[in-house]
Amino acid sequence: MGTADFTHPAWFSEIQSKLEEAEPGLYKLRIPLTSPLGKGGDSTGTSPNPSLERRGVSEIRFMMTTEVAQIYKKDGKVRRIHNIIMAPSIEAVGKINKWLTEQGFNLKADGRPILGIDSELLYRQLKDINERIIVIPAHAWTPWFSVFGSKSGFDSIEECFGEMTPYIYAIETGLSSDPLMNRQLSALDNVMLISNSDAHSPRNFGREANVFEMDRSELSYDEFVRILRERDTSKFAYTIEFYPEEGKYHTDGHSNCNFWCAPEVTKKHGGRCPKCGKLITVGVLSRVQDLADRDAHEMPSGHVPYKSIVPLQELIAESFGVKSTSSKRVQAMYEKMIAQIGNEFSILLDESIEHIGDRSTPAVAEAVRRMRAGELNIRPGFDGIFGEVHIYSEDDPPPVAAQEKLVK
Repeated sequence: MGTADFTHPAWFSEIQSKLEEAEPGLYKLRIPLTSPLGKGGDSTGTSPNPSLERRGVSEIRFMMTTEVAQIYKKDGKVRRIHNIIMAPSIEAVGKINKWLTEQGFNLKADGRPILGIDSELLYRQLKDINERIIVIPAHAWTPWFSVFGSKSGFDSIEECFGEMTPYIYAIETGLSSDPLMNRQLSALDNVMLISNSDAHSPRNFGREANVFEMDRSELSYDEFVRILRERDTSKFAYTIEFYPEEGKYHTDGHSNCNFWCAPEVTKKHGGRCPKCGKLITVGVLSRVQDLADRDAHEMPSGHVPYKSIVPLQELIAESFGVKSTSSKRVQAMYEKMIAQIGNEFSILLDESIEHIGDRSTPAVAEAVRRMRAGELNIRPGFDGIFGEVHIYSEDDPPPVAAQEKLVK
């Protein structure tokens, strides 16, 4: 898991006090841990927390990562780019933060600071601070803040990073695109595609993920970087993805008019909303098609495969016929399934449908089956509005018995 926000002074202080190195460049929580409510400990508020140990928290590893926003002018155009910075140690992070502060950037205002500096220059300076630091373009296709964004991005990695391009080992596909879409660009054949949750709240941890297969003895920051640099598909097994249609910038549209359309319709209307005449926000699907130089109906050989999921709480809500994933019934079923079956990824990808049905409801089990088979109806996301996933419909509702079944 990435620490995120390591440039913010308060969060960096937390990182320094709460994490300790477990393997080279990878960190774990110190034990004993502070109680979430600050109660029940000694005068410092700390106490051993066996429940956290039982839940395997001590097995979680953290990597020093953050996301920065850059706004600058290049080639006569204002660029707005988000980049991920990965660092090999807490000490390296301290040096990064010191340099950014000396440059006059306000690190206290936001966990994702705004830096008025060119991406190429930033990467060069980071390499001068520590050559093991790497930069990865974040959510590379989203319209407003990304390397390929339709509103303020570039048409190639080289245009953005210049002489530092050889050190771009991967890009983050983002929620609104998947690897198959990205592989329509032969220019990306020399980079890995990674998929991160981009979580803005704990419940979104793991909505996308990267699956590596390695021995515990191999675990280190440098090994992860090596896998990306050398495009080692023997260690990088697959990525776990949102269905890209669910992402909030997948297709073109205008949120104020609740209007969305396919790329060809955008072109037909001259890039303007047919309801109000204002410019449409050109989404990821259009942008990929504009830059693509080949069709990709299946993943090219030699590249990391992927698996697509819908978050479990959404499947449960759909099965119960409710709109809110935060309803008490949905949460109760979610907690029951996690306790009795296993973690969310294992439920969504690996466990047998029969076992899932035994521990939930027939409708939930059928929803998981349909998700795995891609038997979904999705109203695509557009202009900042997430897509809507529908597994059942008025013509094909979930079984009434499943809706009435009590969670025990």
